[in-house]
Amino acid sequence: MPGETEEILAERKEIGHLWSRRDFLSLSGWAIIISMTTGSLIAFTRFMFPRVLFEPKTTFKAGSPDEYPVGTVSEKFKESQGVWIVRTGEGVYALLSKCTHLGCTPRWLEAENKYKCPCHGSGFYRDGINFEGPAPRALERAKISLSEEGELVIDKSVKFLYEKGEWEKSILKA
Repeated sequence: MPGETEEILAERKEIGHLWSRRDFLSLSGWAIIISMTTGSLIAFTRFMFPRVLFEPKTTFKAGSPDEYPVGTVSEKFKESQGVWIVRTGEGVYALLSKCTHLGCTPRWLEAENKYKCPCHGSGFYRDGINFEGPAPRALERAKISLSEEGELVIDKSVKFLYEKGEWEKSILKA
């Protein structure tokens, strides 16, 4: 028998094939089994570490109320937090800079004394009430309070809606 194996190998070399079809299929089968096992282990390991969305905090400090003169709209936190801080004779309130139509970011046009959405033309007065365009309702206001240090604290997770008559709660008397 050992001689037969050497003869078979010599015959294969003459033909030009080192592997038989059985050897090739056997090796292919093992390669598939090993790759499937490896893929399953990688998928299981990935499953053990779920995807987590780390969102920014909804609460932030916006400085002292004295930093905001009466009759002004501050765009200081528009880009970073999505909030305008408006100071009137009544007090201070935080207006969310998110259009109630499709969520675009309106622009404050000081010369025209209004917020204007660049996407679909919705217009809002200084206090946030809609008066033109497709926006179905007024802008939302966020909760605003004073910290122990006397700084404005804005909580965007608590929203006040004009339609529900909640805007009176959104004004910080300062």
